[in-house]
Formats: sequence, C-alpha cells, structure tokens
Amino acid sequence: MPDAAPSHDSPRAVVVRVAWTVLVIIAVETIVCGVAMLPACGLWLLASAVPNTMVPRILVYSVIAIPSYVVFALALMVVSPAATRLTGARSTPNVELRIRDMGWPVLTWARYMIAIHVVRVLAGSLFRGSPIWTAYLRLNGARIGRRVYVNTLFISDHNLLEFGDDVVIGSEVHISGHTVEAGLVKTAPVRLERNVTVGVGSVVEIGVIAGPECQIGALSFVPKHTTLAGRAVYVGSPVRRL
Repeated sequence: MPDAAPSHDSPRAVVVRVAWTVLVIIAVETIVCGVAMLPACGLWLLASAVPNTMVPRILVYSVIAIPSYVVFALALMVVSPAATRLTGARSTPNVELRIRDMGWPVLTWARYMIAIHVVRVLAGSLFRGSPIWTAYLRLNGARIGRRVYVNTLFISDHNLLEFGDDVVIGSEVHISGHTVEAGLVKTAPVRLERNVTVGVGSVVEIGVIAGPECQIGALSFVPKHTTLAGRAVYVGSPVRRL
C-alpha cells in the first residue's frame, strides 16, 4: 500500500476543494432525491383526482402514504448508484489518503460514502436482508454472486467488496473497505468466497480474505489483512480458529 505523499497546497486551495466538494454533494444528492421522488409524486397526482370532498381525499392520501415512500426508496436505490457512476464517486483500492491534505482522492471517497449513507438511512431499513438490498449493493459497485443474503446496513466502500455464491452476512455486521488510522484513510478490498457465513455483530476489516465455507462466529473481530482458511470456523476478538 503506497504511503500518502505530503501536500504542499496552500490553505486557499484546500478551502476551494472542500467548498467545491460540498456544493457537488448538495447538488448531486438533491437531484438524486428529486428524481427518485418523481414516481411517488405521480401517485399523489393520481390521488388528487379524487373528488374534492374531505373524507375520500383523506382516505386516499392515508392509503398511499406508505406505498409512495416505498416507491421512492426503490427508485432511490437505482438513481443513487447511477449518479455515483456518472460522477465517478468510488473508493480507490489499496491507498493511504491523508485527511488533513483534503486532496481530490479523499474528497471523492467522501462523496461515495455520503451517497451510500443517504441510501442507508432513507431506504436501507425497508429492504435489508432482501434480494432488493443485494441488488442495490451490486448496482453500487459490489461484486456479488448468487443467493447472497446481506442482513446489515453497516457495509461501505461497496466497490471494494466481493461476495461469492451463497454468502450469508448476519445482522449488525460491519464490513468496510476502509479504515481510518493516525489521520490516514486506508483502503483495501474484502473478499468472502462461496458459502461464507458471518455471524451477528461481527466486524470484518479491510483486506480480509475468507476462504470457501468459512464460518465467522457472532461478535467476532477479523483484523485487517487477515486470511481465513476455507472450511474452518473462527471466533473471538481477534478471531482464532477452532
């Protein structure tokens, strides 16, 4: 992993980069949420065609409130990945980025994290653990096989994640392609091969490789750059092989 080179940029240049990134984030997320709202707005327009008497109008609006939010959430999980691809927001693998320099690579990473967080908050709770949530992760850059079950919202750096067929990830599991240490953002891919199971509440750090049919017990901690053998069971903090 290459070391982060020191920056010699002026404070003004840093402020300009940060200000531009904030404006881009606001603009992109505003457009993303606005576009995702269009199908839901269509439902409300249809509802407005109901005769203008109090009881029918209230009943219709009450009935479509939840469906319209579901439609918005579904659209958001399509529009947001499309926007991150168009704007180039991604996590760069195997780098160290100095936060205080606020260079373009770390700001691009921050845009990707914010886009993921928006979907996690507005749509994740509705669909986690479902094929729809897996499809969103796939659209947002994760390489995911068949019959993969992801019952957690706490995963990030989707383009640095690779899950083989029949992987099961339990509730409240934390999997990330980045870590922050001593003022540096460090990134590395995470690969879980076929039939891997990650138990409830476990933490899997960057650079981890889990072999086929590996089982990681609940509440376990897998340190960064750890390779776990296939067809084995690991538990503990840090994990040890049983």
